[in-house]
Amino acid sequence: MKNILFAILLLIGATSLRAAESPLISQADSAYNADDFRQAADIYLNVIQQQGPSAKLYYNLGNTYYRLGEMGNAILSYERALRLDPSDDDVRNNLAFVNARITDRPGERGTFLGNALDAVSAYMHSNTWAWVAFSLFVITLVALMAYLFSNIIKVRKLGFFGGILTFMACCVSLYFSFRSAAIAMSDDAAIITVPSTILSTTPRVPQDRSQEAMLLHEGTKVKILDSVKSTTDSIHSLWYDVEVDNSHRAWINASAVEKI
Repeated sequence: MKNILFAILLLIGATSLRAAESPLISQADSAYNADDFRQAADIYLNVIQQQGPSAKLYYNLGNTYYRLGEMGNAILSYERALRLDPSDDDVRNNLAFVNARITDRPGERGTFLGNALDAVSAYMHSNTWAWVAFSLFVITLVALMAYLFSNIIKVRKLGFFGGILTFMACCVSLYFSFRSAAIAMSDDAAIITVPSTILSTTPRVPQDRSQEAMLLHEGTKVKILDSVKSTTDSIHSLWYDVEVDNSHRAWINASAVEKI
């Protein structure tokens, strides 16, 4: 009885907490609808800091940054939303929409097979892939039982070959689950959030044109390969060795990007 009462009290407390949190989100939504996008962005960020991230909050934040014209922060927010909920088509569509409107068009990064596997893995949350694998494993056990204990030849054949197929599908789903989790937890992807930045051939501010590698603009996604702390004229800075695509690699000041 005490356990039941305690559970009820916890449920009431959680409901009250959500009720206390909802006015702040409503305030941000109202600011957005009133075209006060700066205030809306500040409130959404405040809610994320206080209550923790969610795909919906990052989606709303991405929409707000887009209306502010901050393409880099919009893409960053959509990317973070997809990591929390890869199945959200609205986020995916908005991300594609904004990516089509940024200045830079990097080439292919990675291999065709690797990119294809990443695309499939990232289409669903790792937990969803894990449940799919678990369901297929249960079906495999049922098929195995049918093969071992059924007296009907057709049922035994179906159990044998069907069990092989479901077991293989189970292993594939489990692989996608681990790959999806690795993508969601990786910290080697970053978005340029400043209007533009010049990448360098060395981990420091270019001294002349020969040390300038390329010019990139906000919203461009890069892959971080390494990092180095640099000191120039007593000024300390962090530089990332980044891969823009398979043909371009250079150093970028860490202050110009933000990790997803």
